[in-house]
Amino acid sequence: MALHDAATDFDVLIVGAGLSGIGAAAHLTMQCPDKSFAILEQRADMGGTWDLFRYPGIRSDSDMHTLGYRFKPWLHEKTIADGPSIWDYVHETSAEYEITPKIKFRHRVLSADWSSATARWTVTARHEDSGETHVYTANFVFMCAGYYDYDKGYRPEFAGEADFKGQILHPQHWPKDLDYTGKKVVVIGSGATAVTIVPVMARQAAKVTMLQRTPTWMVSMPAIDPFSKFVRKFLPEKTAYAITRFKNIWWQRIVYKRARSKPDKVAETLLDMARKELPASIDIGTHFTPPYGPWEQRMCLIPDSDMFKAVSDGSAEVVTDHIDHFTATGIKLKSGAHLDADIIVTATGLNLVTLGKTALSIDGKPTKLSDHFNYKGVMFSDMPNLASVFGYINASWTLKTDIVADYVCRLLKTMDAKGATIANPKLGETDMPRLPFVSDFSSGYFARSFDALPVNGDRHPWRVLQDYMAEKKILTKDAIDDGTLVFSNPPVAAKAANDGVAELAAAE
Repeated sequence: MALHDAATDFDVLIVGAGLSGIGAAAHLTMQCPDKSFAILEQRADMGGTWDLFRYPGIRSDSDMHTLGYRFKPWLHEKTIADGPSIWDYVHETSAEYEITPKIKFRHRVLSADWSSATARWTVTARHEDSGETHVYTANFVFMCAGYYDYDKGYRPEFAGEADFKGQILHPQHWPKDLDYTGKKVVVIGSGATAVTIVPVMARQAAKVTMLQRTPTWMVSMPAIDPFSKFVRKFLPEKTAYAITRFKNIWWQRIVYKRARSKPDKVAETLLDMARKELPASIDIGTHFTPPYGPWEQRMCLIPDSDMFKAVSDGSAEVVTDHIDHFTATGIKLKSGAHLDADIIVTATGLNLVTLGKTALSIDGKPTKLSDHFNYKGVMFSDMPNLASVFGYINASWTLKTDIVADYVCRLLKTMDAKGATIANPKLGETDMPRLPFVSDFSSGYFARSFDALPVNGDRHPWRVLQDYMAEKKILTKDAIDDGTLVFSNPPVAAKAANDGVAELAAAE
C-alpha cells in the first residue's frame, strides 16, 4: 500500500478560493467531514473576482439572494451588493467553516496529471513569491478557478495609442488611488463593467463618455429588494432568505424563458423602461437598442437606474460609433467626430480560460478539455475524478456552485460505499455530434474561446442544459450510479482485493 504525506496528499484538492472554491470547501466540511482537502489559490487572498477587481463601483450584476450561497443568508440591506461587501461575505464563510487554514495562498496551479495506476492526481503549483515548485497529490480534483484569465483582460490594440498623452487603463488592472476628479473620461465598451464604471466616475469627473460599437440591453432593478425587506420584518433571517432566493430563481427563469420565446415583447418592455427614464432628446433607437434579442448576451443590470440617471443629468453621455484612431487628446471616430479625453478606460471584456489554464494530462499524455464531452455539466468524458464549476449564462453564475458541490459530495460517498477509488464518465463508441459548450449566446468572451471549451452532445448526460431547476434535480436527486459513470480501482489494488477474496474462500 502506498504511503501518502499528509502535508501534500489529500482526498480532495480544490483549485481556487473565490466564491465557488470557498462554497465547495464549505460543502465538503458539512457533508464529507472525513475527507481531507486543501485549496490552492494563486492570489494572496481569497475572494477571486471580488479580490481582483478594484474599479469604481465594483458590484454584483446579480442579486445576492441567488449569487450568495444556499446555506449562508445574505444579511446586508442591499441586494445588488458592492464588491467589498461580497469580499466580506466570502471571508465570513471561510472563517465560519474553518476553511482559511486549509488554503495555500500564492500557489499558481500549472499542471495536473492523472495516474491510472495509483488513482491519484499529481498537481504541480508554483509559489508566486518564491518561484519554488510544489507538488501535491489527491484522489479527486475539484476545479473552482473561475472562467476568465486573472492575469490579463481582453484588450484590443487601437491605432494611434502611442500618440495619446493621457492615461489608458483596463478595469482589470485599476491603478490604486487614481484621481479622476475634474477629468474627461472615455470608457470604451457597453457591457456590465462599463455600465458600472460610468455612473460612478460621473460623480467626480468633468465628463464621462461611454463609447460603444453596439448597445447592450439594460434593465433597472432596485438595489434594495422590497420583497426581501418586507419578509425580513416578519420571518427569521434563514427563512426570509430561502423564500426570497426561491422567488428570485423562479423570476430569473421566467424572464429568461420569455425573452427567448417572445424576444420582441421583452425588448419593447426594456425599451419602454429606458424611454421613461431618459430625456426625449436621447436617441433610444441608436444608443439603447441592441441588434440582437434580449438574453442572446447577458443583460446589464443597472441598480436604481444609476446609468439612466447619469445620462439624464448630463454627467455622462453615450456615443455609438467606431474608433478610427487615438489622438494626442482623445479618440477620433469613424464618423469624423472627436472625443476629448484625459483618461481612456478600455472596458473591452475578459479573456475566458478553462480550469485556470491548468495543463491536463492522463497517464502522462497531454489532453485538452476540447477533446472531451461535458458530463452533467460537472465532469468530462474519460477524465476520472475531476469536477469543475462552470456557472450559468442566464442566471446568477454561482447558483451552480451549491448543486455541483452537492453532486461531488454524493459522488465521494458513493465511491466509498462501493469501495471504489475511481469514478470515470465513460463515453464509449458514439456518433454523437460535437456541439458548442454554450449555444444561442453571442457574448464576445465566449465567441473568442469556443475552441478551448469542452463540447456538448445532443443527449443526456452529455450536454449542458443551462437550466438550474433541471440541473438541480439531476445533480442533487438523480442516481449517481447511472450506468455511464464507471466505478473501479487501479489494476494493482483490484488484483490485491481479488487475491484476498480468493485466499479467504480457500481458507473457508
